[in-house]
Amino acid sequence: MSDIEKMITAVIRREGGYVNHPADRGGPTNYGISQNALSHHLGRSASQSDVKQLDQAVAREIYRQTYYLAPGLDQLPELIQEFAFDSAVNHGPKQAVLFVQRSCNLLGAKPPLREDGLMGDNTRRAAKTAAQRFSARLVRTLLAERRNFYFKLVEAKPSQQVFLKGWLNRLAEFDDGDTRIV
Repeated sequence: MSDIEKMITAVIRREGGYVNHPADRGGPTNYGISQNALSHHLGRSASQSDVKQLDQAVAREIYRQTYYLAPGLDQLPELIQEFAFDSAVNHGPKQAVLFVQRSCNLLGAKPPLREDGLMGDNTRRAAKTAAQRFSARLVRTLLAERRNFYFKLVEAKPSQQVFLKGWLNRLAEFDDGDTRIV
């Protein structure tokens, strides 16, 4: 099984099957694939029934193409690929790349990265350099960025408080003990 297949399997485990929580801004999801993401993949408006009946093979293809390859996460250092991929699934690809860009800037990227959520040559180079030079510190910085994002989200939209514990548990899966959340 390739690394991306392992990452997808882990995401599907975290996301579970069909869910339609009233406070979930993404609406109905299956295997973590939202109705909107399925609509985009199908090229037409997906119904709630389409989401319920989503085949796992289709979900896996959406993850591979939309959340890994299209945003260029496959070009990140291996150290942070799974974190970035899970972030893309949970927050969207643009936000995942923003986490990387902000973290690299906090670690002194030269030149500083434009924080635009797009994976360009400068972001790839800065991520590679940060992974080589800072390793565990880069991971800690990414964890802190995502953790802070969750708290800001709940502060802005208190209805999301219901998800906070699960989000933080999800984030903790990326903390190997050597990279405690700061």
